[in-house]
Amino acid sequence: MNDVRGDEAGVSGALLRAAWLEAIVALAEDAGRAILDVYAGDFAVEFKGDASPLTAADLAAERIISDALRTLAPGVPVISEEAPQSSWQERRRWPTLWLVDPLDGTREFVKRNGEFTVNIALIEHHRPTLGVVHAPVTGRTAWAATGGGAWLRENRGGRPRELRVAPRAAPPWRIVGSRSHRDDETGRFLDAQGAHEIAPMGSSLKFIAIAAGDADLYVRFGPTSEWDTAAGECVLEAAGGRVVDMQGAPLRYNARETLRNPAFIACATAPLSWLARARTGA
Repeated sequence: MNDVRGDEAGVSGALLRAAWLEAIVALAEDAGRAILDVYAGDFAVEFKGDASPLTAADLAAERIISDALRTLAPGVPVISEEAPQSSWQERRRWPTLWLVDPLDGTREFVKRNGEFTVNIALIEHHRPTLGVVHAPVTGRTAWAATGGGAWLRENRGGRPRELRVAPRAAPPWRIVGSRSHRDDETGRFLDAQGAHEIAPMGSSLKFIAIAAGDADLYVRFGPTSEWDTAAGECVLEAAGGRVVDMQGAPLRYNARETLRNPAFIACATAPLSWLARARTGA
């Protein structure tokens, strides 16, 4: 792996992203195998302070990813869901960092429905510039880096194909939504869009479905954290899609004291049209 210092990232970011991407794809898949080792047997479920579940799979993937990222890029800090968080006073000085969710969709993992992912993203000046999303159960891995397109490989030895959004021109819209988090506000937003079909789906798989041309929209009002969205957003936007908040502005990462995202939509095209219909129909 490349031993590259974080202060070099601002000078030659494009070169570093290209050098790192293959290693990050392999790393996500390595973490996925560790997750499957736990998934195949009996496992205990603990609950964190926010009532979200935690398993040995989360912790195993965290150790693998964090150790490897520190070897790959010793000067680049890591923000991971399952690691202690640095203070805002420290984080605000980081122009470049990794955002990691070692097991996105732990609720789906516990339900054993397979809809969970490994998410790794590189953030530069508050925006994701490299993202990898790996689904351990299916073996699918999606990745993107700024200027390099978005790609999907069905399994580790497979040949990747380029991803491109394929929005419908008219209803019924294809909507992907959280399988474990539903709320009335989301229902009102979707009702304002007109006829639509909803496919429940867990974790960052929703971003990949839109990037692959299989869906038009994902809307989220409930709480999410920055590590939940950064990698998926990178893939979706490289495939021609958009992710914006409810004012139509791009999400910004590590830009506030909180690591919680605002409400947002991820879509294949025309984010302002979705937002305008929601306001008109409200």
